[in-house]
Amino acid sequence: MQQSRRDFLAAGTGAMAAAFTPFFILKSKPRLSEEIIGHGDFRYKVHEQWGTLDAGKYPVTNCHEMVQARDGRLFMLTDEPKNNTLIYDQSGKLLDNWTLNLKGGHGLTLHDEGGEEFLYITDISSGRVVKCTLKGKVVMELTNPRADGIYDENSKYIPTETAIGPNGDIYVADGYGSQFILRYDAKGSFISKFGGDSYLQDAKFKQAHGVAIDYRDKANPTLMCTARMKNAFKRFTLEGKYLETYYLPGAYVSRPVFDDDHLYSGVCFGMLPGDYNPKLDRGFVTILDKDNRVVSNPGGNAPVYTNGKLELLLQEQPVFKHCHDVCVDRDKNLYVCQWNAGGVYPYKLERV
Repeated sequence: MQQSRRDFLAAGTGAMAAAFTPFFILKSKPRLSEEIIGHGDFRYKVHEQWGTLDAGKYPVTNCHEMVQARDGRLFMLTDEPKNNTLIYDQSGKLLDNWTLNLKGGHGLTLHDEGGEEFLYITDISSGRVVKCTLKGKVVMELTNPRADGIYDENSKYIPTETAIGPNGDIYVADGYGSQFILRYDAKGSFISKFGGDSYLQDAKFKQAHGVAIDYRDKANPTLMCTARMKNAFKRFTLEGKYLETYYLPGAYVSRPVFDDDHLYSGVCFGMLPGDYNPKLDRGFVTILDKDNRVVSNPGGNAPVYTNGKLELLLQEQPVFKHCHDVCVDRDKNLYVCQWNAGGVYPYKLERV
């Protein structure tokens, strides 16, 4: 088998380090900044201080999601009203910040509309879904479905994520509410909804936390939706017809993030062997290939398939607490945003 340049360099570097490192250092636990995590061709060096800022000036409660704009800037959404959006460059330098005074900033989607980029933001505290410029000017807001009669007055609505379809349709995941995916046109007029709340029915959700457009089959884009409490991603047509489920045992996944042929997701909660309940502080990252098979779990155990079925995924290295989102930059490095992790800023995972 031909060895890739990345594997060759990684192997050579590891060999040199082993040759010149004293024995007592080899036995000590490496700092996170020295730790290599992941599997196969998707291995990363952890830089836990990459995004750290002065918490007195730029506090974060939870770092929820991050996207990279066309010009390379990284926009990160927090639920801290003082600065909902922190804007970094790839070196970790803070370029700017602004706020919409949201107490529950949660979902962040970037969409290019005729050469101009916009951000779609969901706020779980108020139920708002807004479209704004990269400078934070709100240009559209969706109406709460209770006000439009889409939901009855007793239905919960707590939107967690958005996705924008190829024709501009807006899909809203009501992931902490009534478990529907709601579809609107580009001007914000309601079209339809699908899903709902059920553990047993394949076409319904438990915690429809994320939604994204899967363009990997360019001739047939589809919706990939999160069913976090079912440890699964579910595929639907753009019209909302259920197609299939991808089960990831042990992984309470966040939104799907697509880059080239791969799907990336933060695993917010994990499990313990023999205990299928979600556990705090057991997060990691998972990466699926174009056939939706897991190929790497940075911070987790190596994926194993037995007779075609994926075995239990578990945290193996305690690098993360609760991975809420993954951003893939143009150099294939990852940025991991965490919920309920002591106010930490994003970690950078440098591809090796």
